[in-house]
Amino acid sequence: MKSFKLISLALAMLFCIAANAQEKTITGIVSDEAGPLPGANVLVKGTTRNTQTNFDGKYSIQAKIGETLVFSFTGYTSMSIRVGKSNIINAKMNGETLKLEEVVVLGYDKIESKKSYLASTTVSSNLVANKPNSTVLQKLSGNAAGISVIRSSGQPISDKSDNDTLSNSGFFNENDEDYGMLVENAFESPKTAPLSTFSIDVDNASYTNIRRFINAGQKVPKDAVRVEEMVNFFKYQYPQPKDEHPFSITTEYSDCPWNKDTKLVRIGLQGKILPTDTLPASNLVFLIDVSGSMSSMNKLPLVKESLKVLVNQLRDDDKISIVVYAGAAGLVLPATAGSQKQTIIEALERLQSGGSTAGGAGIQLAYKTATENFIKGGNNRVILATDGDFNVGASSDSDMQTLIEEKRKSGVFLTCLGYGMGNYKDKKMEILADKGNGNYAYIDNIQEANRFLGKEFKGSMFAIAKDVKIQIEFNPSHVASYRLIGYENRKLNPEDFQNDTIDAGELGSGHTVTALYEIIPVGVKSNFYSEPKNLKYTETKVTSNQFNEELATVKFRYKKPDGNKSIEMVRVIEDKSTPMTNSSNDLKFSSAVAWFGLKLRDSKLVSNTSLSDIKKLAKEGLAYDDQGYRAEFIRLMEATN
Repeated sequence: MKSFKLISLALAMLFCIAANAQEKTITGIVSDEAGPLPGANVLVKGTTRNTQTNFDGKYSIQAKIGETLVFSFTGYTSMSIRVGKSNIINAKMNGETLKLEEVVVLGYDKIESKKSYLASTTVSSNLVANKPNSTVLQKLSGNAAGISVIRSSGQPISDKSDNDTLSNSGFFNENDEDYGMLVENAFESPKTAPLSTFSIDVDNASYTNIRRFINAGQKVPKDAVRVEEMVNFFKYQYPQPKDEHPFSITTEYSDCPWNKDTKLVRIGLQGKILPTDTLPASNLVFLIDVSGSMSSMNKLPLVKESLKVLVNQLRDDDKISIVVYAGAAGLVLPATAGSQKQTIIEALERLQSGGSTAGGAGIQLAYKTATENFIKGGNNRVILATDGDFNVGASSDSDMQTLIEEKRKSGVFLTCLGYGMGNYKDKKMEILADKGNGNYAYIDNIQEANRFLGKEFKGSMFAIAKDVKIQIEFNPSHVASYRLIGYENRKLNPEDFQNDTIDAGELGSGHTVTALYEIIPVGVKSNFYSEPKNLKYTETKVTSNQFNEELATVKFRYKKPDGNKSIEMVRVIEDKSTPMTNSSNDLKFSSAVAWFGLKLRDSKLVSNTSLSDIKKLAKEGLAYDDQGYRAEFIRLMEATN
């Protein structure tokens, strides 16, 4: 009997140990005082098991009783919770307070050869992350032509990282940011300019950058607004391709909402969605700026959290290398299998900022590393994370363009991730992405990282077509004049369409691309365009009625990701206009986004600039919004004056 009891006790203990050792599914919600936190990291301590919360702050992870879950999120204090019997663990996180050394800001007059100090203000050393106090800047505004900063100890702050820390804490405004100047597309006549040619643009950095300005209560710089990138931030309900081509084509013809007598043509592309199990193996090189300018919380710390999102998407046959650059460039992680996620994450966590910015040297080493680990038929890509503020070696815009045009011949694609504010160099990031077979995103928060590198991983990282060009010919019997909305820095010469050596945009798996044209129909008078008259040598009459039912013909050319010869597609747009009230929800919403962009750019070609009318149209197109991005857009408009 005693032996039986001992055996029973031993069996019970074994069952208990087995139960505790068995993994179970833990679910929960990570939140803060304001609500759910998308993109928060959840890690089983001491293991490589980790996940991230979805848009609703929910997560699911395998863990054993007795193990510890570690919850982390940029700008918040990490917290640990031990796994017990419950399968539900919710975590409420607290924002952490960052300490900055007390500094003294001195304003001075640059005109005098000898610095004449006009103002001296002590800055509080206690700042809350992401909630900068710009009182000092406001006090100096209008009184000092420039500013100098010294520590409270009297030591000057001359290091670029110190100045950038202040810049990103709200003490400097956007005057140090660099945007390429855009000249808005004007109306053209199909008689004198029969062909309109441009490269597609899948980038959406402009929209998230605009969102950053609006959320900070700042005026959006005019040249920071690229209308096509605003429109292409959003997904539209275009059908999947059904033939051998990698994308489908959708067209729509309706009324223009901002000018009552004009029309709007929409051209939409939908990239084929590649099944995950058919995706080629990836050879990715993280190229990370660790210079002094990257020290603030919305730069290198956010870069680390962002790239963790991408690391969590890796499969075992993928590989990651990490190259960093500051005063010089270096390889900190050789090619490492995607199965070694913890090793990759630990390498990211060890990165620290400091020094100047040798961006050119970093690009050279990153492409060398990508080439050495090149996967034939695979996804070979450099992922650059920086604020774009290069200042050592090859750093000018022309230097960067020459360098990246040379490197794209290697067959390695490029993704540019922009971070930070105050000294942000958007112009340089645009050049790199445009000229390097690349795409470009601005990461303003971890939610955006989760969207671009997590939810849209396949579209962001896997190209299904490259050098995609569009050329449209409008029928002069129906169209007096036309203009392309946005795409100012993507326009091509007509002869570039047939030239396979001319670079153009890439299209990723599942990507959608939308282009809008504003049309002045024949017989409509407009204050924005005067038709050329008395042309002696140019044919001004359509000699045949053969194409009378056609509004326009659109041609598309693209190459396969590893190809060098273009494939051409042709579509005809019929001269059948649908009233805006009967048009698709997608046209209503995309035209509202474009309308808002034109308003931000202070377009001189828009009659109606009523914000309430823009919001009304956007709300009419508020369908297919399971992620909430369209609703967020309406809230952004409500936050503008």
